[in-house]
Amino acid sequence: MNVWFGIAKRYYDMGLYTVENVKMFVKAGYISIEEFEQITGEKYVA
Repeated sequence: MNVWFGIAKRYYDMGLYTVENVKMFVKAGYISIEEFEQITGEKYVA
């Protein structure tokens, strides 16, 4: 498992990260679009 995925998911699930925060992980190349969608349950829109 990608370390960044784990961090983003944990913080998102705790309510510490918003969808916009998780998008920053995609933009930085830390997680994939598919991982974003798995974490948030939403389609990725740039």
